[in-house]
Amino acid sequence: MSLTIADARKIAQLARLAPSDAELATFTPQLSAILDYVDQLRQLPTDGVEELAHPLPLRNVFRDDTLQPSLPVDEALANAPARTGDFYSVPAVLDAGSDESHA
Repeated sequence: MSLTIADARKIAQLARLAPSDAELATFTPQLSAILDYVDQLRQLPTDGVEELAHPLPLRNVFRDDTLQPSLPVDEALANAPARTGDFYSVPAVLDAGSDESHA
């Protein structure tokens, strides 16, 4: 498939690119070669070939999720710089009187 510079310019525009004329002169034959190769691949007989989502077999490497006791609150908050009851205490980020909604 032979592309023209106008075709390459249109493809660049669709991709939101703005190549210079010199870049278009370089990219046009390269893009044509890529499309020719894809066309060759399209001609291969693929009847009976199973589709793949990934070329390698995948397996889960994570352990099973099992219920375990949590860390006690006092231990979890032992290094907290400030604490309010069973929670970390942090400085206010938003002004309490602000009417702005961030929903």
